[in-house]
Amino acid sequence: MVGGAGRMGQALAENLNLIDGLVVSALVDVREPGHLFGASYFESIDALKPSEIDVVVDFSQPDSVVSSARWCAQHRRGLVIGTTGLDEGQRAQVQEAATATGVLMAANFSLGAVLSERFAAMAAPYFDRVEIIELHHDRKVDAPSGTSLTTASRIAAARRVAGRVTPAEPTRRVTVEGARGADAGDGVRIHSVRLPGLVAHQEVLFGGAGEGLTIRHDSYDRVSFVQGVAIAVAFVDETPGFTWGIDGLIV
Repeated sequence: MVGGAGRMGQALAENLNLIDGLVVSALVDVREPGHLFGASYFESIDALKPSEIDVVVDFSQPDSVVSSARWCAQHRRGLVIGTTGLDEGQRAQVQEAATATGVLMAANFSLGAVLSERFAAMAAPYFDRVEIIELHHDRKVDAPSGTSLTTASRIAAARRVAGRVTPAEPTRRVTVEGARGADAGDGVRIHSVRLPGLVAHQEVLFGGAGEGLTIRHDSYDRVSFVQGVAIAVAFVDETPGFTWGIDGLIV
């Protein structure tokens, strides 16, 4: 577990160990984790013994993801990435690693969040407009969230396939810049909220003639991501290839 000292890493280390067949053997972080949950602690992924690792799970920072990708490619170990905010260069290096080993990367591992994205894509062709409000804790450094960007992309794709065109933006006067949120393309607007006390939440609001539809998902605790990570860990191995998201793993 790379990022093992973080709140997400700690939650995963504790709860993945409760799933039959899974053992978190090492926590990697520049900071020593508050709890080890029976694992060993290492400051760098380079200190790991490949023979003792089957899969690396990375919930750290974008630069650490690149290091994890290189290590996994070199030693042919599967890699599961939950870190968001990677730039194009970092994503390219992850893709390069996937030519040597299996890599699965997802913006969200909550089953409810993934299903809400699926439901939003199903609804997208039937409404005139859609906007996304994503709400996260105040320590999240990137905006908008990876989940909202994935949701917006799936909505736009579904609307294009259906031949649905979003009407022109109705707002002609903006008193405060950014009041209408960020344009994610194809008329989908994203509004990002950062507040203490939140974990991860998203609303997708559809509007049509005389009606509206809201699809909302709430992660109240980081344990909500454990089951999805476990599914990803069971799926990924040393077989080269890149997989985006866990939606295809949920039947």
